[in-house]
Amino acid sequence: MQRFKKITLFDLILSIGMIIVIIITLYPFLNILAISLNNAVDTAKGGIHILPRQFTFANYTEIFGSNDRLLKAFIMSVTRTVVGTATGIIASTMLAYTLSRKDFVFNKPIAILLVLTMFVSGGLIPDYMLIRNLGLINEFAVYILPMLISAFNVIIIRSFMDNLPKALEESAKMDGANDFTIFARIILPLSMPVIATISLFLAVGQWNSWFDTYLYARSNENLTTLQYELMKILDNASTSGGAGINSQNAEFIAKQTNPQSLKMAITIIATVPILMVYPFLQKYFVTGLTLGAVK
Repeated sequence: MQRFKKITLFDLILSIGMIIVIIITLYPFLNILAISLNNAVDTAKGGIHILPRQFTFANYTEIFGSNDRLLKAFIMSVTRTVVGTATGIIASTMLAYTLSRKDFVFNKPIAILLVLTMFVSGGLIPDYMLIRNLGLINEFAVYILPMLISAFNVIIIRSFMDNLPKALEESAKMDGANDFTIFARIILPLSMPVIATISLFLAVGQWNSWFDTYLYARSNENLTTLQYELMKILDNASTSGGAGINSQNAEFIAKQTNPQSLKMAITIIATVPILMVYPFLQKYFVTGLTLGAVK
């Protein structure tokens, strides 16, 4: 009974406000999920909110069963996300560790150059010319190399490493450990919170990216990504007045699906993987940002 007496009017108002915010935040996602799981012909009538009226998996069956292009795009998105995240973490942590060393001669000049890249950009045309001259057009490496190093990620990791006890490195050196051993066996294990944080940043960036596919790899069907295919579906549906992917309404109706239902199903497919990863990294996500930002 004592616990209920401590609840103030402010606590009650705050709780109600948070519940309203949660409902407003969740409603669009639940609405998309309901439409993707509802019969397409029934969806055309409207009135779908958070629950499907006529439950069906026909929309998802259409995506993975009869459209090999979307399935290949899904696999490519997963592949570039895994490879891009892993290589990005390796490159960023190694550079951040190097810049965190006080005995590194070019510490400040390289740090200044990294910060400048956050404020100054060459632009789209120079970027395209660089990618073309490097021979990355229509190559898988175009998804990995341009996103290998991010100045923002390196600065966060470096700030975290600067707060690690220097006595650990000194004691390791006295025991005969070299720089690579110190980095692999001491620095990396202690930096897992910030590594998990940056991994989430990289994974979300790789998974949601579609513009690089449009610029550099759209002529190679084997390199198409799920987000790029989703963008094309949304663009075709809007420009053709909702006529669908190939403007064949009769075919969609015969298959008990339509462009709107397919768009919602693909949106769920593109969103769910990231939502499934985040809960496992949430505690590291918060810890990594706070510890890396406090001196």
